Amino acid sequence: MSQSAPPPQPPQPGPVGGNPYAQQQPAGAAGAPGAPYPPQPGAFTAPAAPPVPPAPVRNNPALGLLMALVAALAVAGLYGAIIGLTKHEIGWAAVGVGFLIGLAAGKAGGRGPAVAVASVLLALGSVYLGQLVGEAMMMAKYFHVGFNEVFFDHLDLVQKAWKQDAGPLTFVFFGIAGYAAFSAAKKAGA
Repeated sequence: MSQSAPPPQPPQPGPVGGNPYAQQQPAGAAGAPGAPYPPQPGAFTAPAAPPVPPAPVRNNPALGLLMALVAALAVAGLYGAIIGLTKHEIGWAAVGVGFLIGLAAGKAGGRGPAVAVASVLLALGSVYLGQLVGEAMMMAKYFHVGFNEVFFDHLDLVQKAWKQDAGPLTFVFFGIAGYAAFSAAKKAGA
């Protein structure tokens, strides 16, 4: 006599595969992919999340340069105002100048070497312009004239005063700003 396999039986409540702690899943219910245990009967299952679109490619050096230029002009004015109001150059402000320019360049332009180098050059120019603005503010206050008159009509005198006031620390701030711009552009472009 030959033995035949028993007919398939409907699922019965109780142990599954010999495991007394496992539970039967209702027909048609499926657990979340990668979930270690199936959902409990009657449990709420969240709908699947929509697919995430790929991140946009930021490889536009022209846009990065434009954004860095806008940031450089804005932070030069702010840096100059800080210098003019405090009558001191402040190192953390130079770091902020470079960082903001590099951040703007990297976020908009990507990670290319041209974006990082351009952000360094713009940071150096921004620190210089900011120092001129600060010098002009101090001169305007000293001579009791308007800032615009000093800065726009007597820029040559402002530059001469800057040269006389420039010391080794002035050039350290240039280096700090350039390094901060380069680093921020590289990290933001990633």
